[in-house]
Amino acid sequence: MPITRDEVAHLAKLSRLALSDEELDHLAPQLDQIISSVAQVQEVAVEGIPPTSHATGLTNVFREDEPRPCLGPDEVLSEAPESELQRFKVPRILVEE
Repeated sequence: MPITRDEVAHLAKLSRLALSDEELDHLAPQLDQIISSVAQVQEVAVEGIPPTSHATGLTNVFREDEPRPCLGPDEVLSEAPESELQRFKVPRILVEE
């Protein structure tokens, strides 16, 4: 049983959506198509199929979390475009008043 224009208008009213007559005429067949597609998916036999969250198995792709020595301040600041007093120097973006 297809979704009627009046049913779409009622849904729009419940959703507090202001739809024009053209929009109602356009949306009725689309909403009917969506509901038919969902009904087809619900007909699929799923007995014996375990629920899944991913199509493939999950594996940890990250390396082991092992402590390593940190870079020293001189080594880090040597890669910066500018530095001053052991800090990164960046252009001023705020003006003091």
